[in-house]
Amino acid sequence: MKYSGWPEPGELVVGKVDEIEDFGVFVDLSEYEDKRGLIHVSEVASGWIKNVRDHVSEGQTVVCKVLDVDESAQQIDLSYKDVNDHQRSDKIQDWKNEQKADNWMTLAFGEDVDDDKYASVANELIGAFGSLYEGFEQAAIHGSEALDGTDLTDDESERIVETARENVSVPYVTVTGYVDLESASPGGVDDVKEALQAAEGNGDIPDEIDLEVTYVGAPEYRIRVKAPNYKTAEAQLEESAARAESAIEATGGTASFHRERQTDDE
Repeated sequence: MKYSGWPEPGELVVGKVDEIEDFGVFVDLSEYEDKRGLIHVSEVASGWIKNVRDHVSEGQTVVCKVLDVDESAQQIDLSYKDVNDHQRSDKIQDWKNEQKADNWMTLAFGEDVDDDKYASVANELIGAFGSLYEGFEQAAIHGSEALDGTDLTDDESERIVETARENVSVPYVTVTGYVDLESASPGGVDDVKEALQAAEGNGDIPDEIDLEVTYVGAPEYRIRVKAPNYKTAEAQLEESAARAESAIEATGGTASFHRERQTDDE
């Protein structure tokens, strides 16, 4: 997807070097339609420059900072030296993500989707999530619920969710909590085992959830939950602890849940 407008001063942009002169470097902006910028030789690198080609080469993909935009003169001034390695890496990754999302739009709506339709859907996602990629990512994690705040039709939302869940690699988060389980009954060891099995869900945990209960030191056990998002992870953690508490209390034992590991001094 290429934007039809102009970049803003201070914005980081991705482009490809297409011409090098002694006075500077011309860059074709990859994110904008028919836009070309100039890196003046003084903005290529700090200090005196003997040969511009020692710093950039034709065909090279570069990340630049927009210094000034003059629409009437069709001129965009860029700086290459003002972008640090961290900014360059992040911007390239964002650009690659948007290219992926652009392909997902084609998968969702077909290669023959008209420009107005594409722009309408894309603008809804960008307006709600800041980028196409983030929109698809949220749709993969939360389903159609993530798109409730947009003006997308049910059919459009369904297409996006289906495509997202087939193509987006969902990030995962991990949360941890601790539960103390104690039982003074003659069968206390078995009571604790049953409580731990309850905490693990007795095999009834959703496929996208990874829940693990491990021994820390009597009477403390660690519950670690890996899930697509914090809301789900926290809910699963609390439900796991509640199942353990219910199971142990049913046998006359006690349970307490806490977020930090307890020490002997506490």
